[in-house]
Amino acid sequence: MCQNARPLELFFDLVFVFAVTQLTGLISHPHGWLDYLQALLTFFSLIWMYDGFLWLTSNLDLEADSDTWLLWLAMVGFFVMALGIPTIGGAGGLPYALGYMLVVVLHIYLFSRTQTTSSLAIFGVAPYNFFSALMILYAAFVSGAAHWVLWLLAIGTLLVATLRRREQQFTLSAAHFAERHGLLIIIALGESVMALGVGATGLRITPLLTLFITLGLLLAGHLWWSYFGPNNKRAEHRLKEAQGNEQARLALQGYNYSHMPMLFGIMMVSAALEVTIHHPAGKATDANAWNLAGGLLLFYLGLMMFHRLLGVS
Repeated sequence: MCQNARPLELFFDLVFVFAVTQLTGLISHPHGWLDYLQALLTFFSLIWMYDGFLWLTSNLDLEADSDTWLLWLAMVGFFVMALGIPTIGGAGGLPYALGYMLVVVLHIYLFSRTQTTSSLAIFGVAPYNFFSALMILYAAFVSGAAHWVLWLLAIGTLLVATLRRREQQFTLSAAHFAERHGLLIIIALGESVMALGVGATGLRITPLLTLFITLGLLLAGHLWWSYFGPNNKRAEHRLKEAQGNEQARLALQGYNYSHMPMLFGIMMVSAALEVTIHHPAGKATDANAWNLAGGLLLFYLGLMMFHRLLGVS
């Protein structure tokens, strides 16, 4: 199995960078709590399948040209999903759903071609992924309460797969898996740096603006250290020590699920920085205050969950 991230996977991550930017824009100027709910549901579906590809590439040797081209096609699917995010409650819903369906089908097919026990294990989770994709597709054609019911059903189906322990029998490379999740955190933190740069574009460079940027970079650096400090290697070592179904459980709960609040939290912080930089000394709006404080809270809750599940003090 793969031990380190390969160039194709790093290229694959560039699509995720764009998706993160689109999601951040969705919560930068929210009109109410329903915008946060849509962003959260969209994020969960996106990261669920993206994590699915992290599991996949940990099993895939990528020596066959067909595997490379099919992964490239999956990139197209993720990119179309990202394009639909800004208007996912309206016109963007159908492109997102079609991209999602393509990604799900490719994920199942590529996993079935692997030379590990994962080639059979994928058929335990495939029905849940496919049903979730169908619900998201149906949601693109309705509005109002029906739209929300279908989206909640889509995400609820994925949670049921977890409760039924469908991750059992999957195999992975612990070093590769830990590295790829670390790269996702780097991508999200990179969005916070980009948010500062985009927000500062066209503004006069004053001492106050420079101070704001400095504090923003220090905040991003602090989040980086919180994750990539000594405990990060201890968590990876714990994943390496685990075997069989225990390793799969730690990978799903300790990495997949605990990284979700961390990633979404960083996006909320990025949204706050991008908007607040225009009025660094002014009174924060409710949305910006919530994005900054709520984002930090989510990040540290996810980090605590990560350390607890991996047995890191």
